Amino acid sequence: MKAASRLGNDVGRKAACEALQVPRATFYRHIERADKPASDAVGEPIVPPLALSEPERKNVIEILNTEKFQDRTPYEVYATLLDEGEYHCSIRTMYRILKSEHGDVKERRRGHQRNHYEKPELLATGPNEVWSWDITKLKGPAKWMYFYLYVIMDIFSRYVVGWMVAHREQQTLAKSLIEQTCIKQGIAPNQLTIHADRGASMKSKVVAQLLADLGVTKTHSRPHVSNDNPYSESQFKTLKYCPAFPDRFGSIYHARSFCQDFFPWYNKEHRHSGIGLITPESLHYGFAQRIIENRSMVLQAAFEKNPQRFKGKIPQPPELPTAVWINKPESHKMGA
Repeated sequence: MKAASRLGNDVGRKAACEALQVPRATFYRHIERADKPASDAVGEPIVPPLALSEPERKNVIEILNTEKFQDRTPYEVYATLLDEGEYHCSIRTMYRILKSEHGDVKERRRGHQRNHYEKPELLATGPNEVWSWDITKLKGPAKWMYFYLYVIMDIFSRYVVGWMVAHREQQTLAKSLIEQTCIKQGIAPNQLTIHADRGASMKSKVVAQLLADLGVTKTHSRPHVSNDNPYSESQFKTLKYCPAFPDRFGSIYHARSFCQDFFPWYNKEHRHSGIGLITPESLHYGFAQRIIENRSMVLQAAFEKNPQRFKGKIPQPPELPTAVWINKPESHKMGA
């Protein structure tokens, strides 16, 4: 580089670089480094000529941390000061000062603190311990016209303990259905938990007061978490995938007539895969064990008639559930 510098003084820098095959960028970078002051060579910081002075920086920090501006972004501070006839620095400089001096580059504004919703953990080991209820829309005869189907289900037996079709979703209708269903099932205080999503009727004061009067515990799903109410969602799918389910109902009487046929079938005839392929009514009212025993006798006879077909192992009917849950409780996971 020294030879290129000496030659450059005689023939010019471009010609010297071409003659010695030295990249000009490297040559100029070498000259720039050689021209730097000694203080720069030992790594002392260079203060840009347009930088704010220390008093100016402190003044900007004080302004940003005043009560007036402490929860505002530098964009808002900058615009507000301009409107008040003041200019101290650019928006980018405000961000740079906050980051280098205090590490305050974060959300400065006071915002709404989102509620923390606990994950519901419900366990049922028998009928009438936990119910799940929900409301679904049924399409009416015209576009944007709906009927509303309220359904209450026992999550252990899958038995639909109460249902209703109405013109609207209303808290007083929900209150009436829940109250009548609890009376019909003979629910005692502190026996039952009712789970629902966070719909208006589900969270209404009218329903909450009723449940408090009946001694019934209520729980709710987390927002936008469908897995927190799986039993009602599954039951609605069975309803709407039924071959006889119409695209639209001609009237509310049509909807009620359909449900009057569907729910008896669902409770009394539908062999539910989640409860050992027996009907919800059989499990809910205590007939399930006898049915399982009869099935075992049938399978025993089939085995004795042709044991080779079963490879020497007596077949067993599907087992009955001993416990069901919404979000399996930690204590149950550990076998407690």
